[in-house]
Amino acid sequence: MSKDYYNVLGVDKNSTKEEIKKAYKKLAKKHHPDLNKDNPESENKFKEINEAASVLGDDEKRQQYDQFGDADAFKRAGGGAGFNGFDFGNSGFGDFASFDFGDIFDRFFSGGGFSSNNRRGPRGGASIRADIEITLEEAAKGVSKTLNIPRVEKCAACHGSGAESEADIKDCPECNGTGVQRRTQRTPFGVFSTTTTCRECEGTGRIVERECKSCDGTGLVKKTRKIDIKIPAGAEEGTNLRVTGEGEAGEHGAASGDLYIIVHVKEHPIFERDSDDIYAKKEISFVTAAIGGEVEVATLEGKAKLKIPPGTQPGTIFRMKGKGIPFLHGYGTGDEMVEVIVKVPEKINKKQKEILREFEKSGKKKGLFG
Repeated sequence: MSKDYYNVLGVDKNSTKEEIKKAYKKLAKKHHPDLNKDNPESENKFKEINEAASVLGDDEKRQQYDQFGDADAFKRAGGGAGFNGFDFGNSGFGDFASFDFGDIFDRFFSGGGFSSNNRRGPRGGASIRADIEITLEEAAKGVSKTLNIPRVEKCAACHGSGAESEADIKDCPECNGTGVQRRTQRTPFGVFSTTTTCRECEGTGRIVERECKSCDGTGLVKKTRKIDIKIPAGAEEGTNLRVTGEGEAGEHGAASGDLYIIVHVKEHPIFERDSDDIYAKKEISFVTAAIGGEVEVATLEGKAKLKIPPGTQPGTIFRMKGKGIPFLHGYGTGDEMVEVIVKVPEKINKKQKEILREFEKSGKKKGLFG
């Protein structure tokens, strides 16, 4: 049956770190093997307490443990537990009560202080965001653009090492190139090891004896680079494009970040876009609406003919299939929706009035107007 770390320490899931720390101190004192030499189970109990505390005392591990629900699932997911470097055998410390518990417990609950390898490699480069504006026609067809991107790049003189030459890169003498410094301390709990990042090399494990003059030892220089960007057909407002490795360079040869392009589409004087369809309005004459005809309408590819059937009413919307925007993900193209606006003449001459009156009388006789 899987262990419940909260139950092991006698706390609930809503307990604060301070409450967990207090419970751990109390149980550790109670079950320490040096104080329970006649009880063979004390060592196992003490290990169990430390295992629970090593997880619940670390914010990141506690969050993972809460996510997986039990200790076995947590371990299978790679969460791990326990104190690296603890020897739970007899420590030989007789003056148990005089030991300063604040030191060991504060180290433990400060988070991550028991890692066996704290070496920090060179930091990767930061990602960059750039915004680009295109027309609706460019969004429909796809387009290539060239952007001027200011960024930090790897120094060409030292290839990002920060050193005048390869011979100037040495292992750090303080940590022997490991990037970490270890300290072993005997406590009432046994042999206790701590590992900290080396201050001399800041965890890189290397030092530079002579710095590169071109970049002052940073391995990085500021440049503005022209980068070609291909925007796919179907891009819309807010489309996010990622260009791997075109962000800022990492320190000392580490991987570069990425470039993220945010696409913005200009407003169009004729069309409005709704997903992959576009909408337009077309003004037609009263006569064309009444007797039908053919009109020329604008599309994203130029002009096209639209057939107007007789008796077309104002506000009628015609679909021009495949005249919209290509699908960004998948195959196919949207449509163009054309709403007709019937233009009523503002001024007509005497003859036109007579014709219209005659038309109205004829319509009433045939029941055309109700």
